[in-house]
Amino acid sequence: MSSSPLGRPIVAVKPIVVPAPGRGVDLQVKVTAPLSGEDLPVIVFSHGNAWSLDGYEPLVDRWAAAGFVVVQPTHLDSRRNGIGWEDPRFATIWRVRIADLHAVLDGLGDILRHAGGLEARVDRERVAVVGHSWGAQTAGAILGARVLDADGVPGEDFSHPAVSAGALIAATGTGDTLTPFAAEHLPFMRPDYSTMTTPALVVAGGKDQSQLSTRGPEWFTDAYHLSPSPKALLTIAEGEHTLGGLAGEMAAETTDEDPARVALVADAISAYLLDALKRDGAAWAALGGAAASGDGAWTIART
Repeated sequence: MSSSPLGRPIVAVKPIVVPAPGRGVDLQVKVTAPLSGEDLPVIVFSHGNAWSLDGYEPLVDRWAAAGFVVVQPTHLDSRRNGIGWEDPRFATIWRVRIADLHAVLDGLGDILRHAGGLEARVDRERVAVVGHSWGAQTAGAILGARVLDADGVPGEDFSHPAVSAGALIAATGTGDTLTPFAAEHLPFMRPDYSTMTTPALVVAGGKDQSQLSTRGPEWFTDAYHLSPSPKALLTIAEGEHTLGGLAGEMAAETTDEDPARVALVADAISAYLLDALKRDGAAWAALGGAAASGDGAWTIART
């Protein structure tokens, strides 16, 4: 048990093994939850490339303090699994990632039971998915986005009926401006957002210049501009790809360390999801008012 950044006691249980036949490596998850409370909504979180269930505590702890149960799987691309760009398994990891989220969503009851009997305290009708970077593309597939093949034909529908809302942080844009490296190693990075109908918040950094695309930071807003409403877009003017250090304050990938920025992302997502899941719209409304009257350091748009 630990105290969250907001002072509300939270508890984390790990690792919990989730059945995933044929995966080759056990699918393990971590569950973080408030120590008290009933009818808690759920966030299933997909990490960025190379991370694991042990990352992103600055986000997860704030979400748990806000009343969410958060489930974090470790995907195959985690550093701890040692599967690099040249590994023949890497080409299909994007599919395994999506399958991981399906396994978590399908096995949510058992996961919650193994996490200290949480199933009695959770509202299974209010489930969301959230992801960062590669995890955002993974979560987007659960929300209804598809992947275009080399001929521009949309692939399978990977959406999951248990999910009512989501949030995509630094989500991959369209695949027409991939760099040669990305086109060779990440050909699946060709999302089609036209079918992503589930309500979602897109979070983008105004200084997020990807090495995977020849476009600028606006590449990370495609999930908002190219998907059907209702959608919302939080743009943080000075934010880079880690948006202040989402994966952890000491993470080497953090290029724009700013705990206040991380808190903004975390709190905006919890506020949006509480509204989208029809629990409480007050915090999201207040955030919109603050953005409208602010200095432009961060803005919110809606469709």
